[in-house]
Amino acid sequence: MAPHSTSSSASGQAAHPQRYDLVVRAERVFVDGSFRPAALVVTDGIVQAVADFAAPFDSAEDLTLPAGQVLIPGIVDTHVHVNEPGRTDWEGFASATKAAAAGGVTTIIDMPLNSIPPTTTPDALQQKRAAAARQATVDVGFWGGAIPSSLGQLRALHEAGVFGFKAFLSPSGVDEFPHLSTEQLHRALAELAEFDGLLIVHAEDPAVLAASENDGGRGYEDFVASRPQSSERSAIEHVIEGLRMTGARAHILHLSAASALPAIRAAKAEGLRLTVETCPHYLSFAAEHISDGATQYKCCPPIREESNREALWQALLDGDIDLIASDHSPSTRELKLAHDGDFGLAWGGISGLQVSLPAVWSAARALDIPLERVLDWMCIGTSRLVGLSQKGTLVAGAAADFVAFAPDETFIVEADRLEHKNKLTAFEGSELNGVVHATWLAGVPVFSREPAVAARALRGALLTPPLTHS
Repeated sequence: MAPHSTSSSASGQAAHPQRYDLVVRAERVFVDGSFRPAALVVTDGIVQAVADFAAPFDSAEDLTLPAGQVLIPGIVDTHVHVNEPGRTDWEGFASATKAAAAGGVTTIIDMPLNSIPPTTTPDALQQKRAAAARQATVDVGFWGGAIPSSLGQLRALHEAGVFGFKAFLSPSGVDEFPHLSTEQLHRALAELAEFDGLLIVHAEDPAVLAASENDGGRGYEDFVASRPQSSERSAIEHVIEGLRMTGARAHILHLSAASALPAIRAAKAEGLRLTVETCPHYLSFAAEHISDGATQYKCCPPIREESNREALWQALLDGDIDLIASDHSPSTRELKLAHDGDFGLAWGGISGLQVSLPAVWSAARALDIPLERVLDWMCIGTSRLVGLSQKGTLVAGAAADFVAFAPDETFIVEADRLEHKNKLTAFEGSELNGVVHATWLAGVPVFSREPAVAARALRGALLTPPLTHS
């Protein structure tokens, strides 16, 4: 049988012989929403065909994954705080993208804070790009920021290449990224509606937070009480009101409060353009099991009770929550662990980029949710959010970003062995299912546990979305 050409079909028929760069075969390849035996055929960083498992090819390299490993698309993580430039001691593009590759993540979208300067101007975006271009192991894109001083100037940053704009509705924790009032939120949505830009929102209501403020301290229950579910509900209602007024698009970041789901469900049924994410830590942990003083678990909004965790999982299954992203938000150990476990003083953020896939898969597996659904939320849903149609899927014409993943293998999370710059994570000591054995970006291995698939240096691309104008 003749080798397959770039026009070959899934059945493996070919019109012209061609030598390919790489063929990877596996008994289970994630194609069109399910697993089946297949051969992935790659040239010039692009999937040329998904062919029959045993189909012959003339290729420079031909690999077959061992039993127990499946071939999946690279994870697309749309919520990562890299913090470079300005706070590179918290993370940085070199460490963050190495951690991503080791965790099966081939594309990250970087948040506009906590870097200095924040990504709120085209010049600041250029500084981000320059920093990433020298160091990135995986593909990197960027969110812009919508802060009071940037309102009225968002189109310029959109045209410079950000995927959308992040806004806080409550204080962000860093002075250089102030939050929007409700009136400013609605102004931002109206401005973005003019060119169909996307607003992504940290949704907590500062008035509710102020009314719930307490003295802090080591008690985890006290910390949760200081950021009640009503804060998220109120802020999300402000976003929904703004969508109804403007016709804009918005995305709710890191949903923690299951009590906000009825309003979200109603807004979607109304036809408002609203999407929602939640995060691995909200799906993995519950407040009942977090000890007083354990500030490695502090994040905002907080990890809530077990019944809330169960409701978030059901909302994913029902489609009320669209996707899962890590919200990797690291800091130095001093910021996270100082002050003798005082939740009021510790930095809020979970470091989990490298373990996000196995963490979600482990929690899903315990609920008898198949790996296919996890990939829907972490590959397909995230790619759809940012319009990267060539990412998160294994079809002819897609980017050749994929992962050899062993879903039945287990490991214990040891922070010291992670690629994160600061060796601290809430997942420390967790036994997780799912081991990443190798990660390919554009058909080149950028991470490997196996000597036979040695990782090579490959600088990730700086992604720019297609511009959309009204």
